[in-house]
Amino acid sequence: MTDLTATDWSRALAPYRTPKLSRSLVEILITTGSLFAIWGVAWFAFEAGAVWAALLLTIPAAFFLMRMFLIQHDCGHGSFFPAKAANDWVGRVMSVFTLTPYEYWRRAHAQHHATSGNLDRRGIGAIDTLTVDEYRALSPRRRLGYRLYRHPLVMFGLGPAFNFFIMQRIPLGMMREGWRPWVSTLGNTLAIAAGAAALVWLVGLGPLVVNFITMLLAATIGVWLFFVQHQFEGVYWARQGKWKRDLGALEGSSHYDLPPVLRWLTANIGIHHVHHLSSRIPYYRLPEVLRDRPELKDVSRIGLMESFKCARLALYDEARGELISFREYKRLG
Repeated sequence: MTDLTATDWSRALAPYRTPKLSRSLVEILITTGSLFAIWGVAWFAFEAGAVWAALLLTIPAAFFLMRMFLIQHDCGHGSFFPAKAANDWVGRVMSVFTLTPYEYWRRAHAQHHATSGNLDRRGIGAIDTLTVDEYRALSPRRRLGYRLYRHPLVMFGLGPAFNFFIMQRIPLGMMREGWRPWVSTLGNTLAIAAGAAALVWLVGLGPLVVNFITMLLAATIGVWLFFVQHQFEGVYWARQGKWKRDLGALEGSSHYDLPPVLRWLTANIGIHHVHHLSSRIPYYRLPEVLRDRPELKDVSRIGLMESFKCARLALYDEARGELISFREYKRLG
């Protein structure tokens, strides 16, 4: 762990916050062009009766849809273009394809960044995580509910579909915060419905099937990435009085060190600890930070194979300062 303070990091990372317009445009062109090309071939294959070929093509399509979401993600942070209007309008357009209402998600995600690693401010924009004491105080029925919620088949199976197809249709957590969250979620739903209707009218049912499966796969990838970025052995959590933003960023977010191909397909989001240190850095400049600040490479680092162990983690043990599994909880007595 580096000894730099939050103020020092703010100064050190400031040069990386400037987006490069030409690079941003190329990233959009490559991502959207690849996604639409794969979808087009998959739609044709589906209509021609080659259903298995169409289904196989949803796998690469899912990764490019994930990249599209990460462009929207950076737009939400105001980091993809120099102009706010460009960020907002590109983010809104992307949101129709990612099924993620732009303004609503941006506000929820901002809360996540402002509270990451803070045990007293858990809530919107994060995976629900209970402490050992909180879980112990639950009734048997509610314990069962939490265990089901944290089960991998629910977390990475049913959960992504439920989140993107149902939960994001209404502004949960912001339902009494005025009209803007409602316009964002309902407007996004109407735009998605209009787009789906147009596809069916122009091409047929094939695009709906292909796009639906693509979205399911992309949602699962996204939930897995978000989980590993904040649910890992050695993760930092602290109560309000002891919580520090820079520690919440560096030790409360992982460096998910993926192989080069996966790193590119997931738009460097695995360099998540740096992203939390400075969310205004475009994703394509995050590798520059690791190149210039090599001391950050091993901070909160998780490799691909060891990351699968994170799926068993479910409770935060404040006494030991670490996430534990339900099996470890039983040993506590």
